[in-house]
Amino acid sequence: MNTFLCWLGLVVLSLLSLWLVTAPVASWAALALSAAALGKAWLIVDGFMELRHGPRLWRASLLAWSLCMASALYFGTP
Repeated sequence: MNTFLCWLGLVVLSLLSLWLVTAPVASWAALALSAAALGKAWLIVDGFMELRHGPRLWRASLLAWSLCMASALYFGTP
């Protein structure tokens, strides 16, 4: 994946996150924020760190960690 496209995707997801913070409906906004965070983690792991061609254990560990953190933040909010 092109580094510029990864950077552009991160910018778009970051702007989406900023917009979602001001969303009036908190239930779907929290889910969308978690999805945006997972998308950014995937772009960083596969794009910038280039682990898509690296060891599967490293890639799986980093993506699983971000999934665990996004789930904890989503399900931990009242």
